[in-house]
Amino acid sequence: MNAPKSVANMPQQVREELTRRLRKNKRAFRKEDVQVVERPLLKRAVGASALGNCMEWFDFGVYSYLAATIGKVFFPGASPAAQVISSFATFAAAFVVRPLGGMVFGHLGDRLGRQKVLATTMIMMAIGTFAIGLIPGYGTLGVAAPILLLVARLVQGFSTGGEYGGATTFVAEYSPDRRRGYLSSWLDFGTFTGYALGSALVTLLNLMLTDAEMLSWGWRVPFLIAGPLGVIGLYMRLRLEESPAFQQQLDEHEKSLAQESAGTEFRTILKDHWRPLLICMGLVLLYNVPNYMVTGFLPTYQTETLGRSSSSADVLVLIGMVWIVLLITFIGRLSDRVGRRPVYGVAAAAMIALAVPSFQLIKMEGTWAPIAGVLILSTLLACFAAPSAATLPALFPTAVRYAAMGIGFNFAVAAFGGTTPLVTEALVHVTGNDLMPAFYLMAAGAIGLVTVKFLPENAQVPLNGSQPMVGSEEEQRELITTSTDLYRVARHHSGVR
Repeated sequence: MNAPKSVANMPQQVREELTRRLRKNKRAFRKEDVQVVERPLLKRAVGASALGNCMEWFDFGVYSYLAATIGKVFFPGASPAAQVISSFATFAAAFVVRPLGGMVFGHLGDRLGRQKVLATTMIMMAIGTFAIGLIPGYGTLGVAAPILLLVARLVQGFSTGGEYGGATTFVAEYSPDRRRGYLSSWLDFGTFTGYALGSALVTLLNLMLTDAEMLSWGWRVPFLIAGPLGVIGLYMRLRLEESPAFQQQLDEHEKSLAQESAGTEFRTILKDHWRPLLICMGLVLLYNVPNYMVTGFLPTYQTETLGRSSSSADVLVLIGMVWIVLLITFIGRLSDRVGRRPVYGVAAAAMIALAVPSFQLIKMEGTWAPIAGVLILSTLLACFAAPSAATLPALFPTAVRYAAMGIGFNFAVAAFGGTTPLVTEALVHVTGNDLMPAFYLMAAGAIGLVTVKFLPENAQVPLNGSQPMVGSEEEQRELITTSTDLYRVARHHSGVR
């Protein structure tokens, strides 16, 4: 029997997944089996999540742009190298509590709802960031100043532990299957827009103010902006409705979900979902090592290691962030067409090959060579970021998706992502080799290649445990017709008449 055109033109991974589901259901899809996402709700969900993420990562990213200045304000007695390392250590401390935040907020998100938790993380981040702008320096409070800075960073880290896993889960559960890569990439579009806005503001302040003014009060301005931004983000997220996948899960298992404890869910994830958890952590490492290398380490690397001015370093990173913002949704759309695995795999191999040349370009004098080096790293980073928000949530079923994302994402970020600025700065200082960051990227690329080998392709495939999602009634009718043809082919091949 020749396959109908609707089946023959379907990507292999979609055909296999739909066939599996049809065999399990023992029938073709009916209208009630395919969820149509209303366009206004979809736009609001994607837009509000991306905007909230933009605001949250503006708050979180500003710290890395001001690491050298913060080191002078809160650790004035140390040497310049020790100041930077101390500042990055405080930066990394926030990542220590991220897994805890991911576990707490992940469990609550799977039980109470994604929207409520995302609103909570938004306001917590704003409070933590706003507080940093108010803390007096070491000259006023003494040792209490860096302690308060650490507390504020821990609040930031705890809230961020529930942010990315929740936001990616929320957007992925709202997105039609065919466009999940493109629509989910808007979340990281918001992330890097936030980074870019933070970098632009710090760059502007460095250009407008003297070093003494920046050290005295200018560094506080970006942190104080967090208050109004937090209110706006909270308003946006409170207007969201729960995702269709979560609502379906809640309707089917409300009683059992409510009774399950966080400890029970954690054990279930480790026991039943350890393989996708490891894949998640490998992809997060692949994404976040270059992420924090570019956004967290590169500004300070240029000023402290290469001896460049703060303004030129910030402008160079800003160029990279703008380039990522321009690329990321196109790469997200590409991942829908060619698959997630090819995008990850090619970019991981390219990072192994291009890490050293990129840093050699960044080290060169002049304008265009450093820009070229940053653009290479930024392009690779965009290739890792674009498919992540669609790929990672698809690894887990709806009932544990938020919590599993919170665990896998935050443990990997805490161990490898957030420590990247601290470890690479220390390696450069100890070895005297200013190419150590490139070697670190190469190691991350090698781990990423191994991970991609075990990654199941999920482009255009319904989320694990969720109904197929479409963007219109026309797509719904098309999928029902295709499922009928696909089920007929499957029955014929199995010998059923």
